[in-house]
Amino acid sequence: MIDRNHKLPVSHQCTVLGLARSSAYYTPREVSPADLTLMRRIDELHIEHPFAGTRMLRDLLRPEGFEAGRKHIGTLMARMEIEALYRKPNTSRRQRGDEIHPYLLRGLAIERPNQAWAADITYIPMRRGFLYLFAVIDWFSRRVLAWRLSNTLTTDFCLDAVREAIHRYGRPAIFNTDQGCQFTSGEFTGLLKMHHIRINMDGKGSWRDNVFVERLWKSVKYEEVYLKAYDGVADAKANLATYLRFYNERRPHRSLDGKTPNVAYFAAIASATRPAA
Repeated sequence: MIDRNHKLPVSHQCTVLGLARSSAYYTPREVSPADLTLMRRIDELHIEHPFAGTRMLRDLLRPEGFEAGRKHIGTLMARMEIEALYRKPNTSRRQRGDEIHPYLLRGLAIERPNQAWAADITYIPMRRGFLYLFAVIDWFSRRVLAWRLSNTLTTDFCLDAVREAIHRYGRPAIFNTDQGCQFTSGEFTGLLKMHHIRINMDGKGSWRDNVFVERLWKSVKYEEVYLKAYDGVADAKANLATYLRFYNERRPHRSLDGKTPNVAYFAAIASATRPAA
């Protein structure tokens, strides 16, 4: 973790650890061991049953010995940045000054890399405490293009990952997120606009466009996170880096006809740039 007495500046320590700079100046609120256990189980149930709201989660948890009410479960879900995913009526009212982003993906066939990217945040439990993982994926190939860890839900760690993805792979035509406050912020939308990327935002908590990122989170959780108990940030970062490298380079996907994300991504790019005979 960050050592304020070390000769290496705090900002450089954050870079080495892969943490957002704001994390170094954040004093986390204490979370009881009981709540950490409950949060991990809520996360597992959310991955298994993403449609489950606070009432269903309360009823699923009760037979397991968790005596938590809906309000407390809802508070923990908000802290974990998760909510039930299902088709909802459009009852939300825009606030004055909210920018309207047209829905760009309806009926659109995703046929090439970098046509559309998606991004989201998920909760990562550790032995003591938790982190947030942000990832940018390519819709066509399911390839993870960039990712960051943070112990706060600020915007800066998301911006760092998006900048890295653009620097390494160019810009996508469309960037899809939900309506989380990190993604509706002027900093985040401003970065996309600066690179002339069209912004698509689905309804908050909608099932429709979260599906590919949700599948990534399910793989990360079941194949890596739930099998480990990370001792700290460095341990979490090292293990997640190993897993995400495996996910991109070696893990076959049925939706890609058994190919890996790397093969699907780079083969399609090579084919598109190959001169016609």
